[in-house]
Amino acid sequence: MAGGLLAFALFLSPPQIDPAAAQSVPTQGAAMSHAIGTFDVQITPIAAEADASAEAHGRLRIAKTFHGDIEGVGLGEMLAVRDGSSGAYVAMERVTGTIDGRSGGFSLVHRGIMDAGAQTLLITIVPGSGSGDLIGVSGVFHLTLADGEHRYDLEYSLPNTAP
Repeated sequence: MAGGLLAFALFLSPPQIDPAAAQSVPTQGAAMSHAIGTFDVQITPIAAEADASAEAHGRLRIAKTFHGDIEGVGLGEMLAVRDGSSGAYVAMERVTGTIDGRSGGFSLVHRGIMDAGAQTLLITIVPGSGSGDLIGVSGVFHLTLADGEHRYDLEYSLPNTAP
């Protein structure tokens, strides 16, 4: 599945963040915080529909376990396409667990582009998707791969920073 190859390339290669695109989206009047840690990820291909063309986008399931300032899981689905050294992926992911002692959940939207090998990646919290103690959360999820380990820095804000 060609789309699956792009998904792995974008997830397993150190992404180049486009500074213009990766601007934080803070909640008005709230201070920015950082949740830092690692995560394990499992990406599983989803079988194509029986009537799908051979050139259809690849579909993949995402399952993550977060460690560090986020303790919880992320579950989502990805669409990906690749042609040689260029391609793209988009994904929606729901994260549930605790962040710095606050329990709840939020959704992430992923956008990854690879153009002749150069990569940009932007992962942001979907506005209005927070639940539980994370209602009103906003921000940007920065992902890196170092020494074979997936690392994150969630730059986020909440309307009230006291847990």
